[in-house]
Amino acid sequence: MLLRGGISLTPSEKKVLQLFRSLSDEQQHTVSAFMEFLSSRGTHSPSLKPSQPLELPRPEQESVVKAVKRLRATYPMLDQNKLFHETSGHMTAHLMHGKSAAEVIDEMEAMFARHYQRYCDELEK
Repeated sequence: MLLRGGISLTPSEKKVLQLFRSLSDEQQHTVSAFMEFLSSRGTHSPSLKPSQPLELPRPEQESVVKAVKRLRATYPMLDQNKLFHETSGHMTAHLMHGKSAAEVIDEMEAMFARHYQRYCDELEK
């Protein structure tokens, strides 16, 4: 199963989603609340260290689409669904509003770096 942004689910994630969808609205709310509770408990392993971005150099002449692919490969640890809206906004600025590819790519690199920093900050909690 592919989600927006080309992310595929693991078998366990597929099973959870299938089970979640089979629940009533009230049961889904209860499950969501319990998941939020578990997430907020701060039970992250103290030895868990953030994955490092891969070193993928930026080519001199790069299209915005190829830059998105490169950035996704550079930051595989990031949830691409969280980046989808911002990334599509940058693509729109380039394709529909004529913003230069270089400028859009610079902005997307900064955006991915910000999301990576948030990812690292979350692991430290």
